[in-house]
Amino acid sequence: MKKIGKDLYDNRIWFLMVLPGVIWFLLFSYLPMFGTVLAFKDFRISRDGFFASVMNSEWVGFDNFKYLFSTDAAFVITRNTILYNLVFIILGLVLAVAVAIILNELANKKLAKIYQTGILFPHFLSWVIVSYFLYTFLSVDRGLVNNILDWFGIDAISWYNEPKFWPAIIIFMAMWKGIGYGSIVYLAAIIGIDKTYYEAAMIDGATKWQQIRFITIPMIKPLIFILTILNVGKIFNSDFGLFYQLPRDSGALYAVTNTIDTFVYRGLMTLGDIGMSTAAGLYQAFVGLILVLLTNYIVRKKDADNALF
Repeated sequence: MKKIGKDLYDNRIWFLMVLPGVIWFLLFSYLPMFGTVLAFKDFRISRDGFFASVMNSEWVGFDNFKYLFSTDAAFVITRNTILYNLVFIILGLVLAVAVAIILNELANKKLAKIYQTGILFPHFLSWVIVSYFLYTFLSVDRGLVNNILDWFGIDAISWYNEPKFWPAIIIFMAMWKGIGYGSIVYLAAIIGIDKTYYEAAMIDGATKWQQIRFITIPMIKPLIFILTILNVGKIFNSDFGLFYQLPRDSGALYAVTNTIDTFVYRGLMTLGDIGMSTAAGLYQAFVGLILVLLTNYIVRKKDADNALF
C-alpha cells in the first residue's frame, strides 16, 4: 500500500494531466450508463424526478428493439449505415495514408505546414456551416453548379430531390472534411521513423516508391491495424451532421441518407419514444463491441504484434 501511495505521489504531475479526461469520461460515458435500462422500459417522466421515473416505468423487455427493427425502413437504414461506413473506412485509410506520405515527402517544410493547415481546417467546421457552403453550389436557382450547367445549355438539376447523386456527394464531403485530421496521426508516425532506414535504402539504390512500400508502410502498419479495428467498432454509428444537416433533411433523399442515427432522431422528435432511442444506442454499442472483439481476434490470429489487445 505504501508503494502504491509513493508511486501516486511520484507521478502526481502525470495524474493531474489525465485528470480532466478521466472526469470527462466518468461524467459523460460511465455515469450515463445507468440510463441503458431505459432500453428495456416504457419510460414515462414523472414529477418525482428522473431516477424515480426510471425505476417506476413499466418493464417491457425487448419491445423497444422489436419496434426499432420491425419498421419498413429497418433494412434501408441498416444497409446505408454499414455500406457508407465501409467506404469511409477503406477510402479514408487509403487517402489519409497517402496524404501523410505526400506531406512528409515535401522538401519545403514551411510549405508543407501551410498545406497541412489547409487540409486540416475543414475538420473544425460545423456540418451546419458546411451544409450552407454546399447549398451555394447546389441550389436550384442560384447554385454555382446549375449556373455552369445553364451556361452550357443543360437544364438545371434539383439536387436536393435527386437521390442518385447523393451517395457520391456524401462520400466526397466526408473525405474532404475528415481526411486532414485522419492524416495527422499517420504523419506523426511517419515522422517518427528512424531516418537511417531511408539512408540505407538510398545507398542500396532504392527508389522513392520502394522506400514507401518497404519502409514507410510496414513501419506504420501497427497503427493502421489499430485505427482500423477501432473504426470497425463504429460501423453501426453514423455522423449525424453528415447525414442530416448536409442533405438539409430532404425527405426525397431518405432512401440514400437515412441511417440508424437519423432514423432514431426523427422517431424521437416525432413520437418522443425515449425507450426506443435508448435501445438503438445500446444496440449500436453492443454490435460495435462484438465487431471490435471479432476484428481484433482475426488480426491476432494473423499477426499478434499488430492486434489491439
